[in-house]
Amino acid sequence: MPTEIGGLKSALIRRGMARRDFLKFCAAMTAVLALPSRYVPRVAAALEGAARPPLLWLEYQDCAGNTESVLRASKPTVAELVLDVLSLDYHETVMAAAGHQAEKSLMDTVEAYKGQYLVVVEGSIPTKDGGIYCTVGGRTALDLVQEIGGNAAAIIAAGTCAAYGGIPAAAPNPTGAVGVKDLVNGVPVINLPGCPMNVQNLTAVVVHYRTVGAWPATDQRGRPMFAYGSRIHDDCERRAHFDAGQFVEDWGDHGHRKGWCLYKMGCKGPETFHNCPIVRWNDGTSWPIGAGHGCVGCSEPNFWDTMSPFYERLPNVPGFGVEATADKVGLGIVAGVTGVFALHGVASAIRAKAQPVNRSKVEVEEE
Repeated sequence: MPTEIGGLKSALIRRGMARRDFLKFCAAMTAVLALPSRYVPRVAAALEGAARPPLLWLEYQDCAGNTESVLRASKPTVAELVLDVLSLDYHETVMAAAGHQAEKSLMDTVEAYKGQYLVVVEGSIPTKDGGIYCTVGGRTALDLVQEIGGNAAAIIAAGTCAAYGGIPAAAPNPTGAVGVKDLVNGVPVINLPGCPMNVQNLTAVVVHYRTVGAWPATDQRGRPMFAYGSRIHDDCERRAHFDAGQFVEDWGDHGHRKGWCLYKMGCKGPETFHNCPIVRWNDGTSWPIGAGHGCVGCSEPNFWDTMSPFYERLPNVPGFGVEATADKVGLGIVAGVTGVFALHGVASAIRAKAQPVNRSKVEVEEE
């Protein structure tokens, strides 16, 4: 039978989690949601009293990268996420049940908590030939996601495949792969694209819902603004090198060793929206660009087709004149700085002639 919906506070007591650790978790979620620190007590109060929503994790055409991301979570750990934050009633990879027993648990939750449970979908859904290219328990993913997702309180599309079709949908898309939004209507769908998605963003979406009783604001592509509201380029630690015209020209060269901008090496940060530079990976210690590899734009639709070749820069970035300035920005800055200093010198000379000089007594005596 599905797990009963219980409050997080009781779950914390049962597991012996320290109050301090719980507040650290609330502070981390508040930061991910881009809220001021004064909201931490509000988040804590909301989570303590709120019921844990049942969650069903459906996995289809994918590489299991998003599940791997969850299993390696540290803030919170996967145990805290599964046992405290959510009531995870179905996930093929982590649940003890298997076969018909697992599928019965899935459908029991659908029937008992219709309109109340949350669904996470990982992987794209094939639609060609009636969806026969992905089946679970003898039913197609196409059939399952429409029934289970259609009766949910909301669906979270974890990863680029579930959000947009991802790599399975790349040309020529032999299975007719699509994302969740193309198949389910009448239910909120929150897209968390990325290969894989960052589990902190997933947890923050649920925390937001439990704190304010509403899903976070999203952009035109269904992505929460707190996680996808700014370009990677704008928050990148190498941005100063871009502005200074300092670019890596070859892997392992002087600029690469110095941490210069990777745009010329194919970095797609100027056209990719994600909070990777802020939330980061591996317990917040690093991320692809920080490790010396350019962004491949994996959180954008059709990235496999539109962002490749991955090691060549884009010829034209819509709404961002980066190509026109990448080669000239250094010269432009030098010229601009030279011009500023030249103007400053002229202005100083004019002021010197226009204003009386107040010389000291020592200067007069020296003359």
